[in-house]
Amino acid sequence: MAFKIRRDDQVMVIAGKEKGKTGKVSRVVVDKAAVVVEKLNIVKRHQKPNAKYKHGGIIEKEAPIAISNVMLLCEKCKGPVRVGKKTLDDGKNIRVCKKCGEVLDR
Repeated sequence: MAFKIRRDDQVMVIAGKEKGKTGKVSRVVVDKAAVVVEKLNIVKRHQKPNAKYKHGGIIEKEAPIAISNVMLLCEKCKGPVRVGKKTLDDGKNIRVCKKCGEVLDR
């Protein structure tokens, strides 16, 4: 499945307990149609000791947010926008802002 949001994109959460907050996408979970946003949607989990967490205990980690609950941020519009696709002359597909037409791919 192809999503219009990718890793390292700046997004804004538009629904849920983190509504209105922005952050950078650290991971896209394709099979769950979700994204993990840095420093957002922090949950506490009980962890048994293992190689990563030597003492175990209660840890805090970022939980996935449904991809439908986040929108890409446009630098030119300074806000959340819908994303469209455009095909260049050389056949390459790029993402564009639906409001201003700005190219969102780096």
